[in-house]
Amino acid sequence: MFENRITALNYFNEDSNAMKKEYSSPVITIEPESSIHDALVQMQTNFIKRVVIAAKNKPLGIVSERDISKYLENDKTAKALDEIPIKYVMKKQPIVLPDGLDDQLSQSASRMETFKIGSVVLVDDEGKLIGILTKTDITKAFSVIHGGQYRVKDYMSKRLITCRKTDSLRFALNMMNQNNISRIIVTDNEGNPVGLITTNTFLTHSDYFSTGNTRSRDYLLPLKSRKLNVEDLISKDLLKIVESEDLSKAASLMIKNKISGLPVVNNEQKLVGVIDNSDIVRAFNDVRPHEKLAEKYGYLH
Repeated sequence: MFENRITALNYFNEDSNAMKKEYSSPVITIEPESSIHDALVQMQTNFIKRVVIAAKNKPLGIVSERDISKYLENDKTAKALDEIPIKYVMKKQPIVLPDGLDDQLSQSASRMETFKIGSVVLVDDEGKLIGILTKTDITKAFSVIHGGQYRVKDYMSKRLITCRKTDSLRFALNMMNQNNISRIIVTDNEGNPVGLITTNTFLTHSDYFSTGNTRSRDYLLPLKSRKLNVEDLISKDLLKIVESEDLSKAASLMIKNKISGLPVVNNEQKLVGVIDNSDIVRAFNDVRPHEKLAEKYGYLH
């Protein structure tokens, strides 16, 4: 196994302002020769979705659980997960921003939306890594500073990918991979939403990390997955939101409950969409242009 070096960096220096401190995330880094297994351990241990690959404190790439999943789908070798260096999986040349920008949140949201990425890496004047801003950070900021701007229905996705609570875990995971998504709404036999299952759900319940079996490619599936259905992993209390609610409330619920998406229902409690932190980032990115239009033409959004 390659030697692994893990580092947690706090984004802020002593003279950073309170705004940045409130809406930031620490960044977990590993070296290029660290393995896929090392990256997955850090994701599960730290409850994060991505790690930054760095050398001499300079960012070289970034990798998410979905990047790993896609790589393994196409990898035809028989190498164990602790034998594959993460440098072969990572997305090179991550999007970076210099620290200290007055509009750092807006700049980050703009890049996330433009490049369809989940985070922006923050660097100092020498290009050294000092932190990271994620979609979760933007969602947190939106929940606090942009109340009353939009309704959930303005930004929710109406494209619904669902599975039934009686479906197998393998079926749900295959649905996520085939549709390139991180969550599926779980319904009963009548189509009513009863839960949400995500890649984080699988990662949290995975026993891959406790067995030492790094050769397994099914690192997201519990060993007893053949005997388990989707309903065995989802919470019994479904968190959802009505389409007419303020979008900032949806963002607040996501942050408070440490989730990245919510099923959306109408007043009759029928499933009509889903809202996630990518939608919140899109809304955050729209606030400034909409405010400028409102100012120009003399109306309030």
